[in-house]
Amino acid sequence: MAGSQFPASSFRLPAVVVVAFGSNLGQRERYILAAAEQVAAFISNFQLSPLIETVPVGAGTEQDPAYLNAVGIGESDLSAAEILQRLHAIEDVAGRLRSRPNAPRTLDLDLILLGDEVIDEAGIQVPHPRFRERAFVLEPLTGLAPDLVDPVTGETMRELLARGRA
Repeated sequence: MAGSQFPASSFRLPAVVVVAFGSNLGQRERYILAAAEQVAAFISNFQLSPLIETVPVGAGTEQDPAYLNAVGIGESDLSAAEILQRLHAIEDVAGRLRSRPNAPRTLDLDLILLGDEVIDEAGIQVPHPRFRERAFVLEPLTGLAPDLVDPVTGETMRELLARGRA
């Protein structure tokens, strides 16, 4: 309708959403697959990468159990805050405890990318600040969307992965 305007906050075009999945406690595969089903309920055209087993990353993780990791990609018109709220609710239902940084967990869900948005606010950083150094994110993501572009560096996932291996 001519002359009709919507407030910018009430209308968003769908954007590509990338979520990282990890688990290193309990029934790891079950936690990830159940979480993927729940994520697919609010992210359309959702695809989950194959699961890969990885060693824990970060200080104090040397004795921690191995992780299962995967990456999911789809589209959503939700804001980063809305997506994170839903991801945290899924983690909570899975029994995620935040006892210390890098602590073993039943489920870890990270918002990696949301279209070309760059957000650095209290509690929300998109793109995820460490995804470029994490092969357990870049490898499965490159398998799903090798030409997806990082809005900060302008590099594709394929390029980021190749640079990390150099």
